[in-house]
Amino acid sequence: MEKYDLLEPDQFYHIYNQGNNGINLFLNAGNYLFFLQRFEKYIVPVAHIYAYALMPNHFHFLVQIKSNCNEKIASQAFGNLFNSYAKAFNKQQKRSGSLFKRKFRRKKIENQQYLNNTLIYIHNNPVNHGYCDDSIEYSWTSYHDYLSNESTFINKEVALKWFDGVEEFKEAHC
Repeated sequence: MEKYDLLEPDQFYHIYNQGNNGINLFLNAGNYLFFLQRFEKYIVPVAHIYAYALMPNHFHFLVQIKSNCNEKIASQAFGNLFNSYAKAFNKQQKRSGSLFKRKFRRKKIENQQYLNNTLIYIHNNPVNHGYCDDSIEYSWTSYHDYLSNESTFINKEVALKWFDGVEEFKEAHC
């Protein structure tokens, strides 16, 4: 059995997973929106959010676990998100069984260059998988949050400092 490390306070992580046997996790706009609502409910209280990409059959997040959150609570919050979504999805689709391939994967990010590259990788994931030609064209990533003046759960003010502003942020994604 594979051992998973708990999510440590103050640490940055690239978190990702995919549908079991390659199945799609999201079949329509309602699925994407519901997942993001669940994400906000379960993950925003335990983590600072810097990026996400929701693809039809997989997803990516860039998060930093909040300093006041213990390891078990942070890890459990992700489990709650995935269980909540899987239950609702299975009910909607009249299906049973595991929706996600396995426990979610996580990579600890330990330097600024890796952090910047991960954020760009997540936003460019739809381009890399051929869903669009430019990150701006795909609706289900946090890329749009960085270009908007609207308030969202994305911690964009902090991340934009990593790129010295919006123009450099956009340039880094080309």
